[in-house]
Amino acid sequence: MRGLVLKNHYEPTASLAYVVRKEVPGVEGFGGVDLNLSMGGMNASAVEHMAATTGGFGRFVWMSTFDSEAQVRYSRQDRPFVRISQNGELLPETKRVIAVIAKENLVLATGHPTAEEALLLVREGRDRGVKHMVVTHAMMQPIHMSDTQMLEAAKMGAYIEFVYNGLIGSYKEFTFKDYARAIRYVGVDHCILSSDMGQPPNPLHTDGLKMFFDGLKQQGITQPEIDRMAKENPARLLGLE
Repeated sequence: MRGLVLKNHYEPTASLAYVVRKEVPGVEGFGGVDLNLSMGGMNASAVEHMAATTGGFGRFVWMSTFDSEAQVRYSRQDRPFVRISQNGELLPETKRVIAVIAKENLVLATGHPTAEEALLLVREGRDRGVKHMVVTHAMMQPIHMSDTQMLEAAKMGAYIEFVYNGLIGSYKEFTFKDYARAIRYVGVDHCILSSDMGQPPNPLHTDGLKMFFDGLKQQGITQPEIDRMAKENPARLLGLE
């Protein structure tokens, strides 16, 4: 592995990536910020601060995950949430966040919105000149993008993320066959494979990726195609090429 992206749903990880690079020479660690309630929701200042962290290793901006309106409603929870849109339009504060992402050349990751909101985010990102975008595990809840929606996002310049976490444990919704079919539909040039590991009951990140790749191979996905989705496309997303 050349590197990895460190994600925390409630705290920025740019400084952690800086420490990882100091302690583990040869591994390119990256971080980001997840715009949940702990970060003030759609908070452009939080994004600017993360981008200014020493080292410049904060690259990702997740547009709210566990605290997103879509996630809270899907989980049938009665608690505050982060709203990114209303009446089919992105909120002004969401657009300000995307403007900062464009200015700082960061990665716009859609987080846990509805499928329709994810498309709004990608469209705004494209129009604002964001160069790096990814639809966070597009098939999983609460997003549940259809094949046509994933293809639409890909045509607007976003990578579609497929994660091992959607195939095992409490988040299991799909089979390797489901993933392989969707990857074929969207095209490997527009897909990214991630582990989404890090939860105590799940395998280690590297072990999860190995099992992920082996399962896809059994569905006819070739090693060069896996390399494209697990190495080349992520490198482009992070600006490593």
